[in-house]
Amino acid sequence: MPRYEFRCRACGSTFEVSRPMSASGDPASCPEGHDDTVKLLSTVAMTGGGSAPRPAGGGGGCCGGGCCS
Repeated sequence: MPRYEFRCRACGSTFEVSRPMSASGDPASCPEGHDDTVKLLSTVAMTGGGSAPRPAGGGGGCCGGGCCS
């Protein structure tokens, strides 16, 4: 079940709520009982154990590094 992060505007605490995706937009009360909360935009960090392959070439910013000298 997905977890959604909320922040309370009244006391500033951040908390998580587990609920089905069909209820993702439902309001949530903070653990202190306040109802003025906002759902936060969560980010997901994915890390791997190995190194990712790098593309061939110079690796510069504009066109492979050829025009940025």
